[in-house]
Amino acid sequence: MLLLTNARVVDYATGTDSKRNILIGDGKIVSVSKGLRAMPSLSENSIDCSGLIAIPGIFDMHVHARDPGQTHKEDLLSCAESAAAGGVTGFLCMPNTTPVIDSEETVKYILKKAKSAPVKIYTSCAITKGQNGTELCDFETLKKAGAVAVTDDGKPVKNARLMGEALIKAGDEGITLISHCEDMDIASGGVINAGMVSITLGIDGIHRTSENIITAREIELARDLYQKVHIAHVSTKEAVENIRTAKARNINVTCETAPHYFSLTEEKLLQRDADYRMNPPLRLQKDIDVIIEALKDNTIDCIITDHAPHTAEEKADFMTAPNGVIGLETSLAVTLTYLYHTGKLEILDIVRLMCVNPRRILGIDGGKLKAGEVADITLFDPDEEWVVEPEKFKSKARNSCFKNMKLKGRVKYTLVDGEIIYKDKNK
Repeated sequence: MLLLTNARVVDYATGTDSKRNILIGDGKIVSVSKGLRAMPSLSENSIDCSGLIAIPGIFDMHVHARDPGQTHKEDLLSCAESAAAGGVTGFLCMPNTTPVIDSEETVKYILKKAKSAPVKIYTSCAITKGQNGTELCDFETLKKAGAVAVTDDGKPVKNARLMGEALIKAGDEGITLISHCEDMDIASGGVINAGMVSITLGIDGIHRTSENIITAREIELARDLYQKVHIAHVSTKEAVENIRTAKARNINVTCETAPHYFSLTEEKLLQRDADYRMNPPLRLQKDIDVIIEALKDNTIDCIITDHAPHTAEEKADFMTAPNGVIGLETSLAVTLTYLYHTGKLEILDIVRLMCVNPRRILGIDGGKLKAGEVADITLFDPDEEWVVEPEKFKSKARNSCFKNMKLKGRVKYTLVDGEIIYKDKNK
């Protein structure tokens, strides 16, 4: 048994936001109570959580673990350690690995290796074989093997007819389809947002229409075919507005965004530092403003990281570096710094966006702090300030776009199935 005392417990499912004690036994929550007191038998198995907030364990539904085939960047176990340090108790792997996760064997490899990880790891598989955009994978077989989503993330499904078939097939199998919304012909070799910064630097930009036009296409396909679609890493004002309109029309669309899209603008690229390059790219303040409003009004369903590890050597050249940034160890702190401490969101909203909705969209259990539920719990100090030092990360990678920034809010304990898998050693 483990007793967490005096925590501010915030649970979206029950509407709880008050000081409580949480008793844990056999991997589950035994009780959440105001009156519970530490018993002698628990004297060595209790944690005084005064000053800490307890929320259901964070679930990140968009992570590039680079395993199999790119384990010099990250592997499932290092990714899991990184997740635990960020209060993330579970995550979904993206399939753009080497080889692509498009076979029963690769799905089983992921899930077998995941058994040794401290957090709960799920996997998606590709929509098309080899992510080549020409032939659909066998969704039925891949779901039976254990995949919980399908996506060609990193690439769009260029052919609209094929995407329509994929939506129908995913609907028939009851598996979540995640769309990477990018028109590659419009993007056409751009490396950052098309705008004043790309003009100033004299380099090709990625026009926002690239994201907007495919977002609109997926919404129309979902409407016409009576299917559901999840839009990955939303970054533009127009994409948000299209999704908001679609939801008002009862079209079955959900979506996500990442912390860098509500905190940083394209001006970061003036440094010519590839650690600020990702896809979609950093946009404008007007996009940030709309994204924050959409997080408040339920237009955007989830906050994810799009954790994308690369080596320092790969990121050394601004022009040729691959896109992508890491984020598992900073996602909660950035969200607290930019949204909670600025009064834009309450903790209950953050629980909805980071703990509840990702699991709901994928059909995964958890995300609740009440008796009988699995004891996956994130405990954090909302007021502790710290400076991001990527060299101290658990991840193998260091390509953080929040490096050297002061953030407010720090994970202190991460519990999975009632076991402490991470304890902050600072202070």
